[in-house]
Amino acid sequence: MNGYFKDKEPRELKARLPVLYIAMGVSIFVLLVRFWQIQVMDADYYRGLSQSNRLRLVRTAAPRGLIYDRSGNRLVENRPGFDLLLVPEDVKDWEKTKKRLTRLVGITPEEIDEKVKKAKRRPPYRPVKLKEDMTWEDTAKVESFKFEIPGINIEVTPKRLYLYGLATAHLVGYLGEINERELRAATSGAAHRAGDAIGKLAIEKALDGYLRGVDGGKQVEVDAFGRRIGVANSSPPMPGNNVKLSLDLRAQLAAWDAMKNHVGAVVAIEPSTGRVLAMVSTPSFDPNLLSSGISRRQWEELLRNPLNILTNRATQGQYPPASTIKPIVAAAALEEKEISPWTRIFSGPAFNFAGRAYRDWKEAGHGEINVHEAIVESSDTFFYQVGLRLGVDRLAEYANSFGFGSRTGIGLINEQPGLIPTSEWKKKTYGERWYDGETISVSVGQGYMLATPLQLAVAYAAIANGGIVYKPQLVEEISTPSGELITAFPPEKKGELKISPATLRSIRKALVGVVREKHGTATILRQSPYKIAGKTGTAQVRRLLERVEDIEEIPYEYRDHAWFAGYAPYDDPKIAVAVIVEHGGFGARTAAPIARKIIETYLAGLPEAPEGARAASPGPPRADAGREAAGGAAPEVTS
Repeated sequence: MNGYFKDKEPRELKARLPVLYIAMGVSIFVLLVRFWQIQVMDADYYRGLSQSNRLRLVRTAAPRGLIYDRSGNRLVENRPGFDLLLVPEDVKDWEKTKKRLTRLVGITPEEIDEKVKKAKRRPPYRPVKLKEDMTWEDTAKVESFKFEIPGINIEVTPKRLYLYGLATAHLVGYLGEINERELRAATSGAAHRAGDAIGKLAIEKALDGYLRGVDGGKQVEVDAFGRRIGVANSSPPMPGNNVKLSLDLRAQLAAWDAMKNHVGAVVAIEPSTGRVLAMVSTPSFDPNLLSSGISRRQWEELLRNPLNILTNRATQGQYPPASTIKPIVAAAALEEKEISPWTRIFSGPAFNFAGRAYRDWKEAGHGEINVHEAIVESSDTFFYQVGLRLGVDRLAEYANSFGFGSRTGIGLINEQPGLIPTSEWKKKTYGERWYDGETISVSVGQGYMLATPLQLAVAYAAIANGGIVYKPQLVEEISTPSGELITAFPPEKKGELKISPATLRSIRKALVGVVREKHGTATILRQSPYKIAGKTGTAQVRRLLERVEDIEEIPYEYRDHAWFAGYAPYDDPKIAVAVIVEHGGFGARTAAPIARKIIETYLAGLPEAPEGARAASPGPPRADAGREAAGGAAPEVTS
């Protein structure tokens, strides 16, 4: 019978049986290999994946360190914020999830897709941050529908609160989400990952490594929809270190109050140490808004603002120093014996050179004057002639010793070096020789010469303290959350002025005369209860063909920049100030009163201040929208 059926098998089937047996054998072998790979080679991976589906490790963000002024007034602190998180692996219905989130919190499907795509390299079940620092209303909405949207969670994280908002923005900076370039550049010890908030500007950026704490974590048990049902284990985060700045809050707020309606910058320095007492750049921005997360459209609008709001004009703004450079030119000429304190030069309404008339600011001229009178009255024609005697290269040598032409090293990003031109510089830059007519412009702080407000403050602090050029410092010390000192920053000497004590006395006496003498250009400061010395300056933006007495007749963009640089009290200097007001016109009219307000506010807060002056010391203005929005009043300021 068997033979019968065997004889009846089709020849085609008989021929294919070996192939079928081989295919079955190969399939079984591949399956066995795959089973072995999954259960042996990749066992840890799949065990972890399975565990992640039930137990997930959730990072607990560490609070950043606090930032204080020199008297212990808190400038930056932390507050709780609510972030919306999404675990893509837990999402059951993407379309439904996107629609719900759009309706609840206003985040668009495109934004969700973009954020998920950016986080594609994350480990499985690690959440993606969809929206940061949600309002109470949005948080309540999400909580109400959370059980209907698998994969959605709300996390409470510490957020920055900048107590004085716009008044300290360029000084303390703000936080922002780390981008791909920053993530690639981060060192392995920095423990950065996508979604982290890091310092983006000023102190927050410069000291990010100190201010960042060590994140904690917790092992969270979740259900099949990714919803948390319990905490299995946890380790607390470690807060970041605290930073004490050299800033005097009273002086800072006075500077902001005086400058907030202008475009420009203020820098105030303690002459005996180089520590920065105040630094303001206007217009400013709200760091609370930026740190809370703004839309791409808002960010682009901020970047496109023609006033360059994010630029710190104190360290990045480069301006012709104008007449504020005249004391440095005078010091160089005295040291090089091109003039003596008694040399008298005729300074008329104009100085004719090479077929061109170089005008003085004073239509009638100054007559025959010496160097003291030339500084007091700010004679242009006097310094045209002195500058020619000196030459651009010797002038540059002395200007460099005052700190011009190079970065101060304050430690803030993108600090600009300014420019002190030389004949060699022009040859390298333009391939041309230097002309004497260019020396005439440079001798009154115009032409190619550029300086930052910080450089000018450093220079005048050196004049005030007897000739020592200090590196400007913003930070006094860094300490642990418990108060243990980590590092302190003592004053750092950069160099000394290349002028004799006699020359320095002559310059200082002239700067007193600018305020106190009859023909001084800053006599407006005589009414101050403090002894102020300094120099005004008017930086030309565009050469005008004829004199214009009324600044209102000149279009705003063509108006001169207004400078004042000085110190007080002149017999025992405690503060040096540099003020620039863009398109502010005359320095005496616009910049000098701002400097006076800062000087008086700071000196009134010192223990040795006259009793009447201390009683008149102003309290802190309400300078921050961020604090008000958080539901609190601005804190009291201690002297």
